[in-house]
Amino acid sequence: MRRMDAKVKKQRPHQQKHSGPKAERKKLKKQGGSAGQDERKRNPKAFAVQSAVRMAKTFHRAQDIKTKKHHIPHVDRTPLEPPPIVIVVVGPPKVGKSTLIRCLIKNFTRQKLGDICGPVTIVSGKKRRLTFVECNNDINTMIDLAKVADLVLMLIDASFGFEMETFEFLNICQVHGFPRIMGVLTHLDSFKNNKTLRKTKKNLKHRFWTEVYQGAKLFYLSGMVYGEYQTQEVKNLGRFISVMKFRPLVWQTTHPYVLVDRMEDLTDPERVRTDPKCDRTVSLYGYLRGTLMKNKGQVHIPGIGDFQVADLNFLPDPCSLPDAQKKRALNEKERLLYAPMAGVGGVVYDKDAVYIDLPASHVNQQQEEVRPTTELVQSLIDTHATLDTKMAGSKMSLFSGSAGLDPSDVEEQSKLMQGLQEEQVWDAHTKRNRRKVVFTEQVDDSDGTSSASDDEDGGAEECDQGEQGEDEDEESLSAFLKEKRARSETKACSAPLAKKTKVGEEERPAFADSEDELQMSEEEAGRARDSGHCSEEEEDNDEGDAASEDEEEDGALEGALEKQTMSDEEEEEGKGSLRWKEGLQAKALQAFLRQQEAAPNLRKLVYGSVAEADGSAEEEEEEEQLGGLFRVSRPQNNRKMQTNAVDCSRFDTDASRDWDSEEMLNSIRDCFVTGKWDEGQDAAVLLKEDEEMYGDFEDLETGEVHSGQSEQFTEEQNSASNDDEAEESMKVDDEVQKNKRLEKKRRLKERFNSEYDDGDATYFDDLKEEMQKQAELNRAEFEDVDDDTRVQYEGFRPGMYIRVEISSVPCELVTNFDPHYPIVLGGLGAGEGNVGYLQMRLKKHRWHGRILKTRDPLIMSLGWRRFQTIPLYYIEDHNGRNRLLKYTPQHMHCGAAIWGPVTPQGTGFLAVQSVTGTNAKFRIAATGVVLDLDKSVTIVKKLKLIGYPYKIFKNTCFVKDMFSTVLEVAKFEGASIRTVSGVRGQIKKALSAPPGAYRATFEDRLLMSDIVFLRSWYPVSVPQLYNPVTSLLLPAGQKDHWTGMRTLGQLKHDLGIRNKPNADSLYKPVVRAPRRFNPLHIPRELQKALPFKSKPKLQHPRGKTPRDLQRPCVIREPHERKVAALLHALSTVHHHKRKKVHVAQHAKHKEFLQQKEKQEEAKLLRQKEARKKLYRVMGQMDKKKQRSSLKGAAQDQ
Repeated sequence: MRRMDAKVKKQRPHQQKHSGPKAERKKLKKQGGSAGQDERKRNPKAFAVQSAVRMAKTFHRAQDIKTKKHHIPHVDRTPLEPPPIVIVVVGPPKVGKSTLIRCLIKNFTRQKLGDICGPVTIVSGKKRRLTFVECNNDINTMIDLAKVADLVLMLIDASFGFEMETFEFLNICQVHGFPRIMGVLTHLDSFKNNKTLRKTKKNLKHRFWTEVYQGAKLFYLSGMVYGEYQTQEVKNLGRFISVMKFRPLVWQTTHPYVLVDRMEDLTDPERVRTDPKCDRTVSLYGYLRGTLMKNKGQVHIPGIGDFQVADLNFLPDPCSLPDAQKKRALNEKERLLYAPMAGVGGVVYDKDAVYIDLPASHVNQQQEEVRPTTELVQSLIDTHATLDTKMAGSKMSLFSGSAGLDPSDVEEQSKLMQGLQEEQVWDAHTKRNRRKVVFTEQVDDSDGTSSASDDEDGGAEECDQGEQGEDEDEESLSAFLKEKRARSETKACSAPLAKKTKVGEEERPAFADSEDELQMSEEEAGRARDSGHCSEEEEDNDEGDAASEDEEEDGALEGALEKQTMSDEEEEEGKGSLRWKEGLQAKALQAFLRQQEAAPNLRKLVYGSVAEADGSAEEEEEEEQLGGLFRVSRPQNNRKMQTNAVDCSRFDTDASRDWDSEEMLNSIRDCFVTGKWDEGQDAAVLLKEDEEMYGDFEDLETGEVHSGQSEQFTEEQNSASNDDEAEESMKVDDEVQKNKRLEKKRRLKERFNSEYDDGDATYFDDLKEEMQKQAELNRAEFEDVDDDTRVQYEGFRPGMYIRVEISSVPCELVTNFDPHYPIVLGGLGAGEGNVGYLQMRLKKHRWHGRILKTRDPLIMSLGWRRFQTIPLYYIEDHNGRNRLLKYTPQHMHCGAAIWGPVTPQGTGFLAVQSVTGTNAKFRIAATGVVLDLDKSVTIVKKLKLIGYPYKIFKNTCFVKDMFSTVLEVAKFEGASIRTVSGVRGQIKKALSAPPGAYRATFEDRLLMSDIVFLRSWYPVSVPQLYNPVTSLLLPAGQKDHWTGMRTLGQLKHDLGIRNKPNADSLYKPVVRAPRRFNPLHIPRELQKALPFKSKPKLQHPRGKTPRDLQRPCVIREPHERKVAALLHALSTVHHHKRKKVHVAQHAKHKEFLQQKEKQEEAKLLRQKEARKKLYRVMGQMDKKKQRSSLKGAAQDQ
């Protein structure tokens, strides 16, 4: 080691430079200046504006770039805990969507997920959650997910290129609000050549920028390792997702919606068994997004239909954000994963069982570290006794502080209840069977009095035990009150069948004035107390509120009861006739309290059931959870008073206050005008300021002069000059008032300066500040209100995990449920549940193959809905007429009128002709926007009426066959008409016969062969067809095969019907008769004058050659034929040799010509070079002569 240390050379220390330009810059930097600033001061002209035009262009460009970044500010309505961000992974089949979702989930939660079924929610950071959804190749799924997506991961197979599904989804997003889109290129490992890879990346990136926007983010996943993408690339993608900001979309921020991640069937199993096709009641679970959602509202589920919400409530967040702690990363427990449809998330509810998932990494941990969802399972694992043994030794207390009930007590009570028996007795008076109740105790016991007394004692003991916990704190009550209560309880508990009543109700009969009140039944007493306006919670918590009412009423009754002078019961019985006069004050107080309790609860009348406000933090801590599944609810004694205290329509008098005491009077003294108020609210101070402000004034009616405060103050000062303390106090008051006035002026001046002296503030900044203030105001409105009360006032806010119960759902939704197809529950606004006429602006998509025909059914995606309708296309002429079009124009917009759901104006829509299967061509047929929601637009089509003239009088004509009645003619009097030849006319008056004929005048005289026509316009009605696309009700595997109304062409094609052509439109063979021309006859005189060439030659036609002059046929002999054949063969050989020699000579000549051409080219090249040399020499000689001539001229001068 020493040798090694000796070999290591010591590094030379760094020597700082003390001179040179670098050292000078360091010195200037230490001194606080810079070289650039020094040069700018030394030579300001060098840094001045050189060109005003260039400076203006630079300034304009900078302002344009700054202005492009401005967006219209929106009010930030996102809650403190926003819902998870919906990330939709889109792409054609086999492009790697599921693999990418698994890799991202593993990156965020360190967990592996198998099949991606339904939405998968994870916690990605301290303030952000993500919900991943895979979009399959079905166009219905693409449309639904494009409406709820916050971020789209668009996967592209780089080895294949862009596919049609990518462009279809981009166009769907453009119509329904463009979310953030990130492209991801996969299958890059298939490229072996780096140059080809770079070129492909560049081409795909620029094409992606063209469709989305310039500079859109495009990720590259280079390859796969063990079936997963590379960890670093997935981590980079996850970082971009975690920090991405989202701009609110109009449709999403104005409508509540839920991306359902769990569905349960709540229908009665017996009803399903008897009628499997009955409508179901289902509950849908998911995070609420968008805006506030009210209970009992109207919702639409795309693919199913419109429904009314039966019940709506919020649940604990199954994938909650971690607690706010100052730490950089999440621990393993906080990396939650919630995917009920995929079987992940703790507890999964199946059709016939409940499955509880236990992660392997958490089973062996200590009990304190186990999550609440697994406590119940851990307790079941650690049990060592059977359920019957535990039930036998368990106790249960019905009320807080009461003794527990053993199973033996329950058995005794059951025996007591079994004592009720029925006996049929015939009543001769009423002529009917009466059902008499027979008690077993009465039959078995011979002495009824002893049993009754035993029951009374036992009942009294039970009642004493039940009320023991409530009476422990009441030590201040008198013994007389306790004795009276015990007697009343004994009487109340004597009947074994009587229901245990409230303590306050038991006390009232104890002080009754007559036997009628003592005999008043419990039902009548309850009917007299209950006004019918109390809430459901108040009715449920009657027994829990007994102790609180007892305490309040006993404190008020104690003073009245002590004033009574009767010592024992015998005196009370002896003076029974005068008992009604005793305790009148207490009875009046009780009657007043009962009347106050019976006052109508306005809050319940407006908002329905009233939610109770939570008491305190201690009461919330008392609520326990058993295994994370069940919650122990304890009755709160003061809940009724808390609810009534919030309600301004109720006022409960506190009888325990003594209004005669001085302390109580001082506590409310400041509530009146004579009390001590704040300085800004005190009446005396305000009057004093008014006197200083307005001074002296004279009453013009009476003539009385009122002096201001200053004169009154001087008079008082002169009259009481000896009182120095009064003067000092007045001086102090003046100084205080002066300081207040100065402070008020200073605030006004600051406000004026802030409004008018804003130099750099722009309208955009003011608008942003206004939106920020509005957002803070929205958050602070219900910030301190608990969720139970808050949802009744404003509704369920976004970010809550809600449960929506919907009834009358088709059974096919449950039986054909497929988690790979998402369920979106969209809330409808006011009036959006109605159906009516819609006016739209529509344009056929430039990539769709065919133009659209009027009255052909079209599937539209408008708002949350997907439905089929029959549109009418029209265009507006220059005169305002809406003319019906048979087909959509090729490259321009047109109007469309449909019968469909009422949707707000400005909402975009798209149309497809079919959603069945996958089509090789572009599926989006048209896009557009909603213009109007009424039937104000009248669409007309052209109608030509044809008539024929049958009498003509100069320019007047009688026309028939155009109309059928005189009434029709009368309606068209004065209309302009035309003939086919272009003669214009006008209808004058109808004729009596024939029916429908009329008299008309024209510009010119008509012919009987003319045809008269009238050009009119006929209004067209819009067909009323609204057929929702119910794709989610189809069986599994057929959800992309929904077929609605077919077009006329499809019907004829499917049924094999051919169009019958019009007979007049068919081509017919042209038959032309042969024309015969007369012989040309030229006069003799003219023939003489014609030249010889033009004169007709008088030649007789040749006849047939006589038979004797015809040449006979020569028949050769065999020898002659052989000689002729030989000569023919020799001549053929000779001709072939001559042709062969000619071809060879021609090729030789051609070669000679090529050589000669080459020689000519070489000769021309040599001549060209020679000419160049010659011209060069001649040029040099000319230059020499020129120089010599210039020299000679210079010498001569």
